Amino acid sequence: MLTLGTTAQAIASSLLFGLPFLLPYLLRTGGLTLAQGGALVAAPSLGLVATLIAWGAFADRYGERLAIAIGLGLTGIIGLASAMVSGLGARAVLFALMGAAGASVSSASGRLVMGWFAVHQRGVAMGVRQTGLPLGIALAGALLPPLAAAGGLRLALAVPATLCLVVTVAVVVLAEDPPHPAEGEHAVRPGSPYRRLILWRVHLASALLVVPQFALAAFSAEYLVSERGWHATAAGQLLAVVAVGGAAGRLAAGRWSDVVGSRLAPMRLIAVASCVSMLLIGLTASADVWLVVVALAAGSIISVADNGLGFTATAELAGRAWSGRALGVQNTMQNVAAFATAPLVGALAGSFGFGWAFASVSVFAALGAWLTPVQGERLAHAGGLS
Repeated sequence: MLTLGTTAQAIASSLLFGLPFLLPYLLRTGGLTLAQGGALVAAPSLGLVATLIAWGAFADRYGERLAIAIGLGLTGIIGLASAMVSGLGARAVLFALMGAAGASVSSASGRLVMGWFAVHQRGVAMGVRQTGLPLGIALAGALLPPLAAAGGLRLALAVPATLCLVVTVAVVVLAEDPPHPAEGEHAVRPGSPYRRLILWRVHLASALLVVPQFALAAFSAEYLVSERGWHATAAGQLLAVVAVGGAAGRLAAGRWSDVVGSRLAPMRLIAVASCVSMLLIGLTASADVWLVVVALAAGSIISVADNGLGFTATAELAGRAWSGRALGVQNTMQNVAAFATAPLVGALAGSFGFGWAFASVSVFAALGAWLTPVQGERLAHAGGLS
């Protein structure tokens, strides 16, 4: 189940979040501005925002297997359709619809994994599942630029879309919903966890911490190509390796949280490190290329490490009856931040340069560290809420 959940997340992510690797190709063949291109590759996040909570509620009621299978299958079909159209507007709409379908994987695969593991194992288990995003981005970085060079946008979109359909078949055949605890005939449904402020703070802090993550994911390739003269394929290959490092960082963060018995204390420390790393990227943006490459690599790895911790904390604080919807809210707020990040950072980079754009993002990481409710988590554990 862990392998299926992680694989589904990775393949969906390669299509939904791998589009920034096509940004250099789009800018040079489509006549788009940097802000327009950034908004286009962020269009799946707009679709994700619209349906994440609904998919979470669907998984709560009908099970994770059905939610993942339907959503991932639709993602592949819509991805193939986006490869066939030629108009910019039509492609943007299909990208958004693709995100709306793929939202099922984000909501349901996390719930699937949480249901199969005990509390003392969940940090590592969710760390593994959360490697799906950077591994999917690594796959996109390795494949999409050369595919676009060889066969244009049509081939670059068709390959990951087809992979989505292949994994859908595996989910239908092999996935199994986690066992449900026995409930009495007159069991009382738990009340909403959103009566407590702590869950809202986790969501907001996680959303703020997505900003440096998505800023680097969306614009690192374009920075290396336009500012440093790299070939798009070479930039994609480097960032693919960095994304694998990000996957390892998420796994390490999950293990760390299991050992210390806290999700949010490590999350706060990672947020501080993310703030520092974005400042270093800004300072080295005009320095020797090896310095900025090291800074970009460090920032990309650090900025994704907290993601699994926020998801695990959300599911634990919400409880099983509400975890699908709570993970949907968590993902929704993160994708709102991601969608807003691309045009914002693109506009800043176009006006003031990439150095200032990357450095400005450190403010969001600092706010995320401040908002992370470490003490609230301790009180929740003491009260038996998780």
